This record gives sequence, C-alpha cells and structure tokens, in this order.
Amino acid sequence: MPPPKAAVHPDLPKFHGHGRADEYSWLRDDNWQQVMRTPEVLKPEIREYLEAENTYAEELFGGLDGAKAALVEELKGRIKADDQSVPAPDGAYAYFQRFEQDSQHPIFCRQKIGADVEEVMLDVNKEAAGKSFFRVVAVEHSSDHLSLVYAQDDTGSEMHTLVVKDLATGNIVDDSITNASGDVVWAEDNQTIFYTVLDENHRPSKVFRHRAGDDPETDVLVYEETDPGFFVSIGKTESRRFIVIHAHDHVTSEIHVIEAATPEQPPRLLSAREPGVEYLISHHGDRFLIRTNADGAEDYKIVEAPVDSGARETWTDLIAHESGRLVLNLGVFQDFFIRLERVNALPRIVVHRFSDGGEHEIAFEEEAFDLHMVPVHEYDTATMRFAYSSMSTPTEIYDYDMAARTRDLRKRQEIPSGHDPADYIVRRLNSRSFDGQLVPVSVLYAKDTVLDGTAPCLLYGYGAYGMSMPASFSPNRFSLVDRGFVYAIAHVRGGMEKGYRWYADGKRKKKTNTFLDFIGAAEHLVSQKFTAPQRIAAHGASAGGLLVGAVLNLRPELFGAAVAEVPFVDVLNTMLDATLPLTPPEWPEWGNPLENKEDYRTIMSYSPYDNITKMPYPHVLATAGLSDPRVTYWEPAKWVARMRARKVGHGLIILKTNMGAGHGGVSGRFAKLEEIAFIYLFLLRVFDHLDPEKEPPETS
Repeated sequence: MPPPKAAVHPDLPKFHGHGRADEYSWLRDDNWQQVMRTPEVLKPEIREYLEAENTYAEELFGGLDGAKAALVEELKGRIKADDQSVPAPDGAYAYFQRFEQDSQHPIFCRQKIGADVEEVMLDVNKEAAGKSFFRVVAVEHSSDHLSLVYAQDDTGSEMHTLVVKDLATGNIVDDSITNASGDVVWAEDNQTIFYTVLDENHRPSKVFRHRAGDDPETDVLVYEETDPGFFVSIGKTESRRFIVIHAHDHVTSEIHVIEAATPEQPPRLLSAREPGVEYLISHHGDRFLIRTNADGAEDYKIVEAPVDSGARETWTDLIAHESGRLVLNLGVFQDFFIRLERVNALPRIVVHRFSDGGEHEIAFEEEAFDLHMVPVHEYDTATMRFAYSSMSTPTEIYDYDMAARTRDLRKRQEIPSGHDPADYIVRRLNSRSFDGQLVPVSVLYAKDTVLDGTAPCLLYGYGAYGMSMPASFSPNRFSLVDRGFVYAIAHVRGGMEKGYRWYADGKRKKKTNTFLDFIGAAEHLVSQKFTAPQRIAAHGASAGGLLVGAVLNLRPELFGAAVAEVPFVDVLNTMLDATLPLTPPEWPEWGNPLENKEDYRTIMSYSPYDNITKMPYPHVLATAGLSDPRVTYWEPAKWVARMRARKVGHGLIILKTNMGAGHGGVSGRFAKLEEIAFIYLFLLRVFDHLDPEKEPPETS
C-alpha cells in the first residue's frame, strides 16, 4: 500500500525579512481551540488526511496482528492485575488506591486505622464506563475526612470538570465547574476549595474560590495573572496552614499565600517576581523554608524567612549553595525536613533535624538508580516515605524513620510473569561530547546479550526544561531487552542531571549541545561495541521528539530507526504563534523569534521541520494526539508529510494519530499497552528488515 500524500498548499510566511516555505500549514485547523474541546469539529479535509495516515500505519502491520496481540499479552503479564498502593495515614484514616483484576482505572479507597473495612470513595472505572477517554487527577479529601474533590477529563485536552462528593452519603455536591486546569485544594474550613481555570488559549491564569454546593457563577476570583508568559498553579504547605498560589514561567516565579483557616482573606504576596529568580516555599512554625536560586545559587539553596513577611530582604541562608549539589525538592515535617539532591548525576536524600541541625544521608549501592520522595498526608510524624528503583530493580517503597534511621520495606513492585534483576546488567557510562564534556549514559541489557557490535539499541533522550531522565525501572522495556536489545538513556544537556549549568548549556543559543551530546552518546555506544551504526533507534517524546528530529537531520546515517512520540518538531512556527497554549511561557526556554531576529535565526537553524532536506532518512514512527494542548497534532503531521516528500531511499515514514486523546495518549493502564506494543512491533520489524541479508521494505 502506498503511503498517503499530503496536499501541497503554497504558503510563504515572512519574519524579519526572511521567507520560508510552509506548504503543509493547512493541517493546522484555525479553530484548534474548539477542536481540543470537541474533536468532532475538525475540518473534514484534515480529518481525512489523518485517518488515511492511520489506515496506512495499520495496514503496514496488518499481517502482524498475532505478533502485536502476543506483545500486548506479554506487556500485560508484567502488570499486577489487582495491585494496591501503600496506605498513607492521615488522622483516623489511611488512604490508598487499588486496581481490580483486569480493570483499566484506579479505585480510590480509605479505611479507618485499625479496622479492616474498606470504603470506596471513587471508582474511576464506573465513571469511565462508555467513554473512549477518561482520566481523573487531583483526588483530594478534606481535612475533616467528610468530602472529596477530584478533576476529570473526558477528551485528553486537559480541560477538567471538578467534582465534589459527600463521603458520608456518596452524593455529588458539585459537578458544574468546567474548564479547570486540574489544580484544586481544600481550605481548612472544609467547605471551601480553590481551583485554577484555563483562558481562551488554554493557559491556567486565574484562581477562584468556591464554596461546596454554591453556584459556580458566584465563585470569587482571588488571583488573575495578566502576563501571558506566566502559568498559575496552586498547592498547600505540608503544615496545611497556607494555600499557595504560584505564578511562574520556566525561569521566574512569584508566590502569594492565603491562610487556609480563613480562606476569604485576600492573597498576600511574599516576594515580587525578579527575572531569573525562582522560589518555592514550605512552612514550619514561625518561618517559611524556601528553595531558591537567588543570589547566584544556580544549583539552589534553602533559605528561611519570617512567616509574617517572606519578602526577599528577609531571606537568610539555612542550607547554603554548593556548586555541583543540585537541590531538587524539599519536604517538611514537625521535627525534620528532607531534601532530595542530585550529585554526580545520581539522586540522594538528606535528612535534617530541626532541633540541632544534624544531618544524615540515606545510602544506596547500585551504579545507576532513581529515587524520589512519596507524598504523605501527616506532618507531625518521624516517618517519611520514598521510592527506589533502578533500570533492573523493580520499584521498592520504603517508610524511613528519620529519628531511628531505619527503613521498612512496605512494597516491592511485583512482576507476575517473573523478573530476576540478576539476569540483567546496568551500567553508567560517560561519553565524550564534541566539546569534551562528559555525558552520562545509563545502559541496560540482558546478561546473555553478546556485546560484539551487532545488538540493536534503543537510545532515549529528552534534554529540555531542566528535566532529568531517571535511571528508573520500567517493565515494558524488557520486551525489547529480552530480545537482545540494548536500552540506553543519554542524559544530555538541557536536563539537570549534572546541575543547573547542565540545563543552561542546553537551551536557547546553546540548544545544539543537546543534539550533539545525543550523537556523541550514540557514537560512544558504537565504539564500546554495544551496537553499530544503523542498529540504533533514536527515541524521544514531546521536547525529546525535537531532539529526535534534529539528530535525524544532522546524522541520518547513524540511526536505523526513530520513534518520536508527540514530537515538538515544528518549533519555529510554534514559537512564532503567540496564541498557542505554551508559546509565551516558553520563550525563556527557546527564545522569542517574534521579537528577536537572533532568536529567530537560532531556532531556524535546528527546527526539525524547517531543516528537512533530500536525504536517506531512517525508518520513522511519529505519534500525535488530536486534542493535545502541549504539542499540537499538526506538528508531527506536517513533519511526516514533508519528510516523506523529500526523503530518498526506502525508509518507512509512519504517522499514527490518536483521534480521541491528547498528549499522554489513551487512558487506562491496559489500553496504553496497545500503543506501546505498536511502537515495539515497529522496532522489531524494521530492525529485522535492516538485517544485511534482507531487503528493506519498499514503501513508495
């Protein structure tokens, strides 16, 4: 079957005196805001093209339905069908979620401490019945344990409806607050909730106060962000004393607080925004504890400030800045606080005792691992909770006694089909990039895989927003590793694996460092006989999809395949469109090509869509979500259309669009496996065709 051929409509947008062709711009529906809310209104000609691409993708693998079904069952076999989280105590109750046998969605439950009777607060499976997409976020109970609020999304557009439920009667008190971003918190009067709403361009910009049972039309606007480059989120301090309103872009933040016991008070500004200064707060007694990069603390420090002020001039250092020690997160209890740090690209937890300032670190032994703090409800406790895993070790949940310095294993992730970490090898390599920088590379492979330079390799990368890619456990990837694949993560610049400077060296004018780091990691894996040129599949999602698109333009001959999930590949056009949800807030990350000619040229130099040329691209699978507000569906659609039109050779170029979901793909834990199985089937097929004894598939 020949692939679809997208229509070419001449378009020559011009900025800063520079014109460039955009012949597939017609794939962007001008009514995109409504399409996210109601996907059925998509223009017929666009829908026809996307559905033709989906038909092509399915028919390419039509003879492999049995293999795909077997992969799905294999993936499913690694998921505990009736799983349950570790209960989290809160006063008289312990809260948890569980899954029933073969259910797609969680059931949120609680039980009284010391009792065995379970109370179901919310069964998401019942709410999702009959819906093609359904996801619940922000499930929060009131402090008196009498009410529940949650946010539900039935399109994947991340436009939520808030639901308030009376836990004593099971009755729904509210379900008419719409267009919410998903952030919601209870005040300590147990009657008032605060929530954020989206503006017409899908940006969370307002905070409202709502009293349970009242008409939402009477809700009070308590904060409005007028800068389109700032998002607004809300939360609550661990002590439950303050509601926190956080206005921020990627480099600057500003916080207002409201006393949770008196929710009708107006919000109080702590420290006014300063460009490039970020801060997040916790509360303890008569002070705030603040994680910040102020005063040149590029890897962050912790300061304290009096609770009746919080202004910048009152900040004093509690944990001074230390270059190379990245302070990631802070958790505060009555007698202790904990901080999650990263040193030498590995995480660690440090416990600090308030009474005397004594500190100790929780130690771990593996060469590469992931560590994160698990939120708990209680404040006056000596027990904190954390999760540990590595690329070969399933997730373990521990309760840690901060006073006794002892840990209690509460749960180990169960792999029903069987898993022995001893059957696998995890390595931490350092590849040398073009400028001499050492780039960490985490590697996983089966112990019996022969490293003679012939193994296929899936190399994953992200490299944006300061987000670090953890060397954590994922049961799915063993469907490749057990078949002889090497799985690797390149911890490229643009993340913060090696501190804030690692991030700064992979953004704006230095963005190409991200791509060259990834290429260097691929070449290092080749030189160490883990794999070979054209036996490597580049893999990335969202901004990681930008990475994939850029490296394919730079070094297509190095890669045999690429998987770009919801890829941010039309960077220049997106950053030039100030109406899109993420554009103004992301100008600090990428640059503002509307106002700055140099930013325009920089983005133009690497934007994957704008740099496609006539060359032999490898096999490519791109995915999209029609209601995706983060990376709009037309970005991968345009990218695939142009790449297919300009490529030479026999590389498969495939686009698969989920017509009923957004950025995160389908909802449901087992339904998601269908998407993963399709990606893995693509990889298994194309690497089989890349065998020197076989001809590549003819595609056009």
